Amino acid sequence: MKTCSSGMKRLAFIILIINSFCVFSQIPHEFLVVAGCFENGTTESQFEFDSEEVLYVDFDREEVVYSMPRFVIDDPSTLFENLHVYKNARKHKKTCSAFVAICKAEEKNPPEEMDPPESILYPSNEVQFGVANILICFVNHFYPPGIKVSWTRNGHLVSEGVSLSRYYPNNDQTFHQFTTLTFTPKEGDIYSCTVEHLALDRPQTKIWEPDFRHRSLGPDVYCGVGLALGLLGVVAGTFLMVKGHRRQ
Repeated sequence: MKTCSSGMKRLAFIILIINSFCVFSQIPHEFLVVAGCFENGTTESQFEFDSEEVLYVDFDREEVVYSMPRFVIDDPSTLFENLHVYKNARKHKKTCSAFVAICKAEEKNPPEEMDPPESILYPSNEVQFGVANILICFVNHFYPPGIKVSWTRNGHLVSEGVSLSRYYPNNDQTFHQFTTLTFTPKEGDIYSCTVEHLALDRPQTKIWEPDFRHRSLGPDVYCGVGLALGLLGVVAGTFLMVKGHRRQ
């Protein structure tokens, strides 16, 4: 099955549907091989089993990435070792790119519709002074899939501890992506996540800094109560000693 997307977004899909049967239950299942490509040269290829992704192809690293949970099977690659997944994905990529050119010609080359990204920046866990944490920059609702993300700490570019997920499709034909930064919160540090995209006139930057003004008072209150109880004990002990001495 081959389709061109509706509207101005030039997205081509090649979908191969294989109806298979489980050897244990004899219940029919649907196995899909999906290749999606875009005018900017980006290509996505993934395998789905009953609408759940089991693997995708990373063309940048030239490898197959298995997203099937490990509790299902220890080594998912054994299920696909005879299917030549990466080799076939490269064929689909070439075919899909050619199909994009056909879609473009059919539309008489109108400008491609683009959607600018929206981004938010937030910590993964509750922020505690000196305790390692993760900053998450969530970039959403952008099209075409192609963004550049950079991190800074106190105005200086940071690359260590940075990770970037692949693109994930939304139901409205846009995409979302995560990038994370591992860090240790310190007083006065300021972090930023900057996103660049074709639909943006200028880079989009979100800024975050740790806020320790509302640091938990639990330990301080505990120490204060302990000190107060200790002083009361000393006073009570002294009073009893003096009272007993007077009786003598």
